[in-house]
Amino acid sequence: MKALVINCTLKKSPEPSNTEALFRTVTEQLEREGVEVDVVRAVDLDLAPGVVSEAVHDGDDWPGVHEKLLASEILVMASPTWLGQPSSVAKRVLERMEGMMSETDDEGRPVACNRVAGVVVTGNEDGAHHVISQITGGLQDIGYTIPGQAWTYWNQGPGPGPSFLEGGIGHDWSRKTGRAMAANLLGVARALTANPLGAPPQ
Repeated sequence: MKALVINCTLKKSPEPSNTEALFRTVTEQLEREGVEVDVVRAVDLDLAPGVVSEAVHDGDDWPGVHEKLLASEILVMASPTWLGQPSSVAKRVLERMEGMMSETDDEGRPVACNRVAGVVVTGNEDGAHHVISQITGGLQDIGYTIPGQAWTYWNQGPGPGPSFLEGGIGHDWSRKTGRAMAANLLGVARALTANPLGAPPQ
């Protein structure tokens, strides 16, 4: 089984990412269960504006990400919180993923059908639940199954404060919740693999 993490940090590699520091709790748990994990840092790529899976211009990197999405049973979207919103990079990724809504497999099912997704959020402000609901809402529209408690987050709370890597409270809770998130994603992914949903009625 394969999992893809799309890290929607604003920081280009190799700059340390607070969002990555938290999602590694999830991926380490998945890897312990034998899941093959691939990570994409979207800001490192040329992702053109648009709502299609095909390249918008020469050098558009989205088709490669699209291939990784179709090769993975599990998707983790990871985003920082800025002004109580998902990052602009996360919004760009979701916009490009909208192209999947018109794609079907050989049995007429939406290509995201029988795949699961979850969300990881960090930020030194509040707003994590809003970010989670925005991202999961979009992923459900595309066709992903969102298991119960398929998220973890670390938000410092109202007002300025340290980032995840700088300290603060709540790290143990965030990591414990991340491990539970991984277990829930994997459990539902395995169930859908064993008993896949059929094509929608016509």
